[in-house]
Amino acid sequence: MDIKSTITTLLKDGFILVFNQDKLDVVRTAEALMKAGINNMEVTCRIKKPLEKLTRLRKELPDFATGAASLIDWPEMLNTYNKTHPQDPLPSIAQVVDAGACYLVSAVNFSEAGLEKYAGRIPMIPGCGSATEIVSQFSKGANLCKVFPARQLGGPAFIKAIDPAIHKTISLVPTGGTNPGNIPDYIDTDVLVLGGSFSMIEKSTMKKIIDEQDYDLLAEELTKIKKLINELRTAKYPDIDFAGASVEQISQVTGRGFNVNCAS
Repeated sequence: MDIKSTITTLLKDGFILVFNQDKLDVVRTAEALMKAGINNMEVTCRIKKPLEKLTRLRKELPDFATGAASLIDWPEMLNTYNKTHPQDPLPSIAQVVDAGACYLVSAVNFSEAGLEKYAGRIPMIPGCGSATEIVSQFSKGANLCKVFPARQLGGPAFIKAIDPAIHKTISLVPTGGTNPGNIPDYIDTDVLVLGGSFSMIEKSTMKKIIDEQDYDLLAEELTKIKKLINELRTAKYPDIDFAGASVEQISQVTGRGFNVNCAS
């Protein structure tokens, strides 16, 4: 997948699932997402053997937009972590790109070197906690900016407060504490894509999914999330058919830029 088609998928889906559950099969989870009408997922490096999971997912579902998340794009920190965790090291950006990652996500900013090397080649979604970080990372080539941890930063109120400061030009992806109860508030603040983990699903239901490896039930729960996002975005943006709109069309209607021109 090229950079524009991947960003188109993320905008079409409106949701990025954070795969952070070692007790679930990564491929069967992706298939549950596809049943729900969602064609992407980020594999976080906080799980065991993330590079193996990413590689397997890209091999078995090559048309599924698999991202790599919780990346550490700072060599000193990466080396420090890997020295103390030699049995299950964190992969570098170069390793996940070589494994076929369709997009890159970090909980923190990407480094100058990382942005210089990969911006324009593959979608980059850095973690940001301030308007300054958002503008800085976007100006250096990031495509969307992850607001993390969204709940602790103030949730929808934080998005609403900083969006005017960035002149409503950068698409923000709140991640951390998102749930069906606050999704409407996030969409109301002009958020186009939300990030969320399995904590969006009611605890007893999630326990049943894990205990029984019930991926049909997982698909049902994910369908509810996708349906909610679809309905809210349709009401918010009646002039956009997210299922078929191009990046350019979404940008024109919403005023958001996605740095896709740098891919030429």
